[in-house]
Amino acid sequence: MTARCLAVIPARGGSKGVPGKNIRLLAGKPLIAWTIEAAKRSKYITTTIVSTDDEEISTVAIEYGAEVPFIRPAHLAEDDTPGVAPILHALEQCPDYDYVVVLQPTSPLRTAEDIDGTIEKMFKNDGDFCVSVAEASQSPYWMYTLNKDDVMQPLIDSPLVVRRQELPKAYILNGAVYVAKVEELKKTESFITSETVAYEMPEERSFDIDLEKDFLVCENIMQPLVE
Repeated sequence: MTARCLAVIPARGGSKGVPGKNIRLLAGKPLIAWTIEAAKRSKYITTTIVSTDDEEISTVAIEYGAEVPFIRPAHLAEDDTPGVAPILHALEQCPDYDYVVVLQPTSPLRTAEDIDGTIEKMFKNDGDFCVSVAEASQSPYWMYTLNKDDVMQPLIDSPLVVRRQELPKAYILNGAVYVAKVEELKKTESFITSETVAYEMPEERSFDIDLEKDFLVCENIMQPLVE
């Protein structure tokens, strides 16, 4: 693969679920460091940058080997900012790349092999987009909504399946890796299209840190690996 591939790690400073989480220590390193190091071990990524509005995150990112070629504007770091907006902004600031790989710092268990596997899956399928997924632990075929009278309504209208083994497999985005052709992403402004290919990751590497308890779970998993 001779094409130029830009990895973007989006890391804004205003986390509410776990304040300061992107640079909080996890198994001895700032959370964002695990993602930077995985990106730098990729066989395909040309450049790894961090898009942030926070000077402290910028300093830590540079310390661990990422580039921070710009500080993200405040209007692209709000709670309601669409996730793709900072990526499109980064591509404007860093032109001349053929592919973009988005790596959220909240997925510290994702490996360089997962990154490369997602990229390779896109090429194998001759696609424009590929995202990482994990098998859902709870099946949507056993999920319900409630009407105004609290009467259960199936989320998916299908014949009742009693045995778990008979249920179709369902998958969820695990947030670890998103890959796209740059020009196609600019057109769709979304990684999820009718043609997006999935790269399956195991559940044990699919943790996405959003709450304090997620941090504790990952700490328990990762600490023995670094001792």
